[in-house]
Amino acid sequence: MDDDPLRQVRRFNRTVTRRIGVLGDDYLGSGRPLGEARLLFEIGQGGATARELRARLALDSGYLSRMLRRLEAQKLVLSRPDQSDARVRRVTLTAKGRREWALLDQRSKDLAASLLEPLGASQRERLLAAMAEVERLLRASAVTIAAADPFSEEARACIQAYFEELQQRFDEGFDPALTVSADPEELVPPSGWLLVARLDGAAVGCGALKVQGGGHGEIKRMWVAPSARGLGIARRLLEALESHAIAAGVDVLRLDTNRHLTEARQLYARHGYVEIAPYNGNPYAHHWFEKRGLRGRAL
Repeated sequence: MDDDPLRQVRRFNRTVTRRIGVLGDDYLGSGRPLGEARLLFEIGQGGATARELRARLALDSGYLSRMLRRLEAQKLVLSRPDQSDARVRRVTLTAKGRREWALLDQRSKDLAASLLEPLGASQRERLLAAMAEVERLLRASAVTIAAADPFSEEARACIQAYFEELQQRFDEGFDPALTVSADPEELVPPSGWLLVARLDGAAVGCGALKVQGGGHGEIKRMWVAPSARGLGIARRLLEALESHAIAAGVDVLRLDTNRHLTEARQLYARHGYVEIAPYNGNPYAHHWFEKRGLRGRAL
């Protein structure tokens, strides 16, 4: 990658970290570094499991444990087996911890106000809009896409969420037994793949590829969680599925979609899929698409 974009990113990081005061060991006057203060804040008034904290903060188990021990030694938190699963530790704030949390919350608000106060009205609007855009793009860059076990609990949860959304969006409802199949056994390589998109350790999207032989393949089960839409995940899933299709020798990819899924039709059209005559009897399909010449694109 060109050095100019990298220099811009690094300069931005330096400016932000200095401006919000995270370089010392006394973040917001708490007497502790940002990491511990943020951990305390993430535990929050309702508590959280250690697993949830690791995912939210992208921390390894050992580092998280050391920080939790320090907070426990200060009598700010308690760690006990979770009531629903004794194998999982649940962390909650003590009375002292709740007071500390409230103080951090107020000081964080004060810091945010100090960043905005010197600016004029139009500058504030520009800064807030830029912050929202940076946050959205940073979330997008944190999304990972990888092949998943189609029999896993994570895969089943994604497919079930997909079915439930179709049930809500289709006028006639949705019965998985009536549509074209994409069962787990059909999505095991080399006959097929299920890809899962993850953000902060949680599955937020999926897409499936069925390899049908004769250089043909079919895309199924394209879904992105509502909370993660607008991050370009559907585009990345589609491109990743195409890459797997090319590697599997697929030259023609097909798919079908419902008239209510306008955003899906727009996605396929942008990526070179052309509408064709029906190629299957899916009772929920109103539009059928095809993309040819995939193997030539690998050259």
